[in-house]
Amino acid sequence: MKIGVVSDSHDHGAPLAAAVARARDWGAQAILHCGDIIGPNSLRSALAVGLPLHVVHGNNLGDMLSMQRMAQGSKGALTYYGGDASFALAGRRLFMTHYPHLARGMACTGDFDAVFCGHSHVALVENVEGVRGLTPLVNPGTVAGIGAEATMVLGDLETLSFQIISLDSSALIP
Repeated sequence: MKIGVVSDSHDHGAPLAAAVARARDWGAQAILHCGDIIGPNSLRSALAVGLPLHVVHGNNLGDMLSMQRMAQGSKGALTYYGGDASFALAGRRLFMTHYPHLARGMACTGDFDAVFCGHSHVALVENVEGVRGLTPLVNPGTVAGIGAEATMVLGDLETLSFQIISLDSSALIP
């Protein structure tokens, strides 16, 4: 299963939707958003692309109640986990949080096939040595290009391979 991974959209729906469309065109079947969405309305155009979204909230919480309501009314298109998530996709055990230090610790446990985070606005893909070998740790950077280059990650859960993608400058926030 191919996935798109984004983070730190900070209430900017257009670059988020553009990244989701790019992932869809690549063949992704789901999107992971590693937090700092802010308001749920910024997800509407991304949901319209037609891929299921898996979301945690991050440190810029926004309106969590509205996010929960949107997820409940989405008929499975939006899964909102709250602060972090432990879930399975395509037979892979995944963990997602906003915070890199928590993600690194979870990668070290060996309990997950891959771990995802955001927060730093700096894209990173590395294998972390843990108690059961190497675990991919993936930070897609900031999809909105806030304080850093706009980036996302495209990944393949079958091979556990992940690639940082630089997004078109037209998707950047001025």
